[in-house]
Amino acid sequence: DSKSDPAKEAESFLAQVIVLNHPGQIQAGYSPVLDCHTAHIACRFAELVTKIDRRTGKELEAGPKFVKSGDSCIVKMVPSKPMCVEPFSQYSALGRFAVRDMKQTVAVGVIKEVAKKESSSKTTKSADKALKKK
Repeated sequence: DSKSDPAKEAESFLAQVIVLNHPGQIQAGYSPVLDCHTAHIACRFAELVTKIDRRTGKELEAGPKFVKSGDSCIVKMVPSKPMCVEPFSQYSALGRFAVRDMKQTVAVGVIKEVAKKESSSKTTKSADKALKKK
């Protein structure tokens, strides 16, 4: 519902990422393109928070230096452009994404939590006119 929960720009978000087929290692600072719903936006892996077991979800290693193919991890990601995402638990379509690099899907993930940017009320000229008419 757009009235009670309006769409906001994500400043950063925590996501559980499963690396499917990446030829090398993924480290903090890696910036692939994220395909989330209809958006294709480059996002930076700001930090690898924990490495977890794919099946049980138990923590294997805190603050890993890198992850390889077959690994699953919790990552803090920062979008390079304004991007609207939601936690998977609330809106499943806006909470899952594919990580693409070298024209192939490298990893998939679900969003656990989102740090939203508090929008300074920036209205367009047409919105201002509509408000003045009332």
